[in-house]
Amino acid sequence: MLRAPIRRFSSSAFNMSSEQFQTLAKYTACDISDALLKLNVPGAGFLADIAPLKSKTPARVVAPASTVLFAPKTSPSFPQPVGPKPDPDPPSSGDGSKISPGTPYADLINQNTIAVLSQPEGQVCAVVGGINAVRMEQLGAKGVVVSGRVRDVDALKGLKMQVWSRGTSSVGAGAQASAFAVGYPLTIGQVVVNSGDIIMLDADENSVVAIPKDKVEEVLKLLPKLTEADDRCMADVRAGGSVKEAFAKHRGK
Repeated sequence: MLRAPIRRFSSSAFNMSSEQFQTLAKYTACDISDALLKLNVPGAGFLADIAPLKSKTPARVVAPASTVLFAPKTSPSFPQPVGPKPDPDPPSSGDGSKISPGTPYADLINQNTIAVLSQPEGQVCAVVGGINAVRMEQLGAKGVVVSGRVRDVDALKGLKMQVWSRGTSSVGAGAQASAFAVGYPLTIGQVVVNSGDIIMLDADENSVVAIPKDKVEEVLKLLPKLTEADDRCMADVRAGGSVKEAFAKHRGK
């Protein structure tokens, strides 16, 4: 099957070589999820219903995650809190820390990472706007993934890095949300994203996939075998064979 060429990748210090990043970037998000499914990773790494703001983006970006957890808050316009309070001391896979009052989360994003933000479900405010996004890009972020809403869409579309989100809003974060911690594990649907996990943004497949950092080696070993089997199945079907026969021949081993 035809796979897009490498467009961008990052190799910051998360115990992965640049060659490993390059190898991952040769594969699609579908390939990655197939491998994670084989490895019984919850949710197969897929962060559902998160889409890029720009229709034309580099085919793939692969980089470690910098995680940001948001907590609910209230304001006169939104007097009722929406979403659960986060665990004040959750287990962290890395150097997780609470954000000091008055410290903008965008100033804490690591270079050469993809910022992954988790907003309480049901909120209508945005947790990323133009100013914070520009700051993250200036710090060297390779992309932003928001399990929640963003605003200042024109400014975000003007960035070089990719911005992905579940939706948009005209309301700023201060109405309903506050940045609670960086480096904490995020639960997004069925997927847990830890700081340092590897994120793939695949615009061609309209998909974001998170690879647990302790599964990267296994994923890299599985990918050639899985994609070769798919290529052979496709060739047989294009030649007029049945899917059943192709699967039995190439996937049944």
